[in-house]
Amino acid sequence: MTLPIWQLNGQRALVTGGTKGIGEAIVQQFLQLGAAVFIVARDNERLQEQLATYRQQGYSVEGLSADLSRPGVATQIIDAVQTTWGSLDILVNNTGTNIRKTTAEYSPAEYDHVLTTNLRSAYELSQAAYPLLKASGQGKLVYISSVSGLTHTSSGSLYGMTKAAMNQLTRNLAVEWAADGIRVNAVAPWYIRTPLAGPVLNNPEKLAGILSRTPMKRIGEPEEVASVVSFLCMPASGYVTGQTIAVDGGLLAWGF
Repeated sequence: MTLPIWQLNGQRALVTGGTKGIGEAIVQQFLQLGAAVFIVARDNERLQEQLATYRQQGYSVEGLSADLSRPGVATQIIDAVQTTWGSLDILVNNTGTNIRKTTAEYSPAEYDHVLTTNLRSAYELSQAAYPLLKASGQGKLVYISSVSGLTHTSSGSLYGMTKAAMNQLTRNLAVEWAADGIRVNAVAPWYIRTPLAGPVLNNPEKLAGILSRTPMKRIGEPEEVASVVSFLCMPASGYVTGQTIAVDGGLLAWGF
């Protein structure tokens, strides 16, 4: 029998970007661990297909198609959660994007797009969700960051900036919201086998370079990131807050 501290029974979770890659893996694990999940994604057709599949399997799921890069959407999402459930225990900010260029090549529009999608959307959604997470008395907030926010990678300066800021936001909110019973952590993956990473991983030369810097000599799987997120939302991690946990096959530990 699985101990209750390793389950999510009765928890209500909001997961953004929940129909692909890491987000989809998080949703699936949360459901299997006993949580009800509210999924946010831009692709409404894919979202509705997945909601129908989960419901046929007997899981408790809700969803909303929304683009978090647009102003005011965070409030709309939380209003929908409030109307649907009236409560929220877990928020996973997983929405993200990237444009791979050198710093000198970025246009002002590209700068705004990456920062808005990766950082401002997560900040605004966290801010909007705060009253519900506080009311829960056991709120959990997890950001999907990146090792690019902890060290230089070839993912571009804008992507690294947003993830570094996210890591600092994690520390700030962990301290600020601790008295409200809210734990805040971040998970920082290296290359994971997702659609976003596909263009890089499908390039043999780039893949060889990635593996040469990864002690475990393989690419990570979405489920391996989702498992860490799940742990951070369980009672088992009840004294863990303000942390950024790398899921990187040993990348950050390997010096010269």
